[in-house]
Amino acid sequence: MADSERIKQILFFLSPALALVVVFYIIPLILAVYLGFTPLRDWNLKAYMGKFTTQSYEYLFYLVTHDPDVSKVVKTTIVFTSATLIVNVLGGLLLALAAFFMEESVSLTYRSLWLLPRLTPVAVYSLLWYYFFLGSGEGTLNSLLLRLGLIDHPIAWGTDPSLQPAGTWLILIVVNGFVGVSFGMIIFYSALKSIPREQIIAARIDGANTFQLIRRILLPQIRWHLVYVTIWQLLSLLTTFAHIFLLTEWGVVDRWWGTTWALYVFNEAFSAGEQGVAAAAATILVAIGAVLGLLSLRLLGFKKMMQEPRGEI
Repeated sequence: MADSERIKQILFFLSPALALVVVFYIIPLILAVYLGFTPLRDWNLKAYMGKFTTQSYEYLFYLVTHDPDVSKVVKTTIVFTSATLIVNVLGGLLLALAAFFMEESVSLTYRSLWLLPRLTPVAVYSLLWYYFFLGSGEGTLNSLLLRLGLIDHPIAWGTDPSLQPAGTWLILIVVNGFVGVSFGMIIFYSALKSIPREQIIAARIDGANTFQLIRRILLPQIRWHLVYVTIWQLLSLLTTFAHIFLLTEWGVVDRWWGTTWALYVFNEAFSAGEQGVAAAAATILVAIGAVLGLLSLRLLGFKKMMQEPRGEI
C-alpha cells in the first residue's frame, strides 16, 4: 500500500478525535491567548475587543510580586501540586501492588472501595469532607478527638490563623488525594496484571522475595505506566479546582491559602469580572503546564524508552 494512501486512511480514522481536540482544546487556547492581550472586563466584548495591550500580564506580574494574597495563591499551587502528585502516584502504586498480591475476590472488593471517591459526585464528596473538617464540635474529626480526649476544644483546621497554611494545605491534599490515587491504582493494576504469570512464577522459584519481585520484575515492566500517570496527574492537578472551589466557598479552608492558580483564574473571570486578566493567567498556566510536561518526559527518560532495544532478534 502506498504511503499516501496509508496516511489518508490514518487521517480518516483519526479525524473524529482530531476534530474534538481542535474544537475543545486548540480553539479555546487560541481564544484565551487572544483575550489575554485585551483589557476585557464584565464580558463587554464591544468595548474591549480589538484593543491590543499587555496590561493584564503586567498587572499579574505586579500582583505576584507585591500582593501578599496572590503570593499565597502561587505558594499554594506549588505545594498542592507537588505534594498531591506524590500522594497520587505513590499511593496509586502501593494500592495497585497490594491489590495485585491479594486473592482476586478480595482484590475486587478492595479496588471497588477505593473507586468510591471518584464515583461520588463532586458536591456530595466535598460535602462529606466539609462535615469531616468542620471547625465546630459537630465536625466528625473534632467530635472524634474530643471523645478520645486528645483535644479539649474544637479546632478550625482550615481557618485557624495559627494553623495556616499547613492546615489548609493538608485538607486540600487529603481531599484531592483520595480521588487521585484511584486513577493510578487502576492504571498500575491493569499493567501489573498484563505481566506474564510465568515470569513471576519463575522469580519465585528462583527464591525472589516480594520486595525483590517488585523491584526486579514488576516495576521495570510498568515504566510506561509510571510516566503516563505522573504526567497526567501533574497536568490534571495544575488545572483542577472543583473540590477546592467548594471547600473555599463553604469556608472550610482559608480563602487565599486555599486558592490555587486554576481557581484564581475562575474567580477572576466569573467573580471579579476581569476576563482579560483571567485569560492571561490561564495562558500562563498552560505555558507552565507545557514546560513541566516536557521537563517531566525528559527527567523520566521518555526518550530512552522510545529507543529501539539493543541486540539481535
